[in-house]
Amino acid sequence: MGDPKRQRKRFSKPLKKWDKERIEEERNLIKEYALKNKKELWKFSSILRDFKERAKMLVKETPQNFEFRKQLINKLYTLGLVDADAKIDDVLGLELKSLLERRLQTVVFKKGLALSCKQARQFITHGLIMVGDKKIKAPSYIVRRGEEELIKINPKSKLSSPEHPEFSKILQKSSKEKETAKEENAPKTGERKKRSSRRRSGEKGKKTRENKKEKVENE
Repeated sequence: MGDPKRQRKRFSKPLKKWDKERIEEERNLIKEYALKNKKELWKFSSILRDFKERAKMLVKETPQNFEFRKQLINKLYTLGLVDADAKIDDVLGLELKSLLERRLQTVVFKKGLALSCKQARQFITHGLIMVGDKKIKAPSYIVRRGEEELIKINPKSKLSSPEHPEFSKILQKSSKEKETAKEENAPKTGERKKRSSRRRSGEKGKKTRENKKEKVENE
């Protein structure tokens, strides 16, 4: 039966240890998502591999597979990985990045509650982030669909006060992002106005030409 105190390994190491492309890809993902080590990456790749293996077993059209397929897609839908009307091909087409995007650490950074992914990890491990009424200290927690809106800074922590230096930095960053978004949208609206004015002037020119032709014909 084994020792109950010893935890079972939740991931499997790559078969090729010295694959240059894989090592480079893992290094970039660890840097992008501020992962602690390769074990965290291997855990999520094992989860993704498990989903794909289950999907491969359900490719054949049978009544029993139809029910299991529905359960699998519903589970992935609640995790925010696929749409409600997804098919087995969509499950097989999932990438590791789509799963890493659902980590609490990544969502906290994307929501603007931290200045970087590394800082988001620090906030979570220190118990400064809450999902609804629950305090979650695991950066690798997979955020379910509908939980993005419930993620917030712990109101009992010092970080929630406006006087905290990190809180003021986060507010400044969010305000700058809003300003840049407005600036990016501003020229687009200006270009649209110019295009519409050009169209109107072109239409007026056509009308005047047609009127001149009618006058000439009548004469």
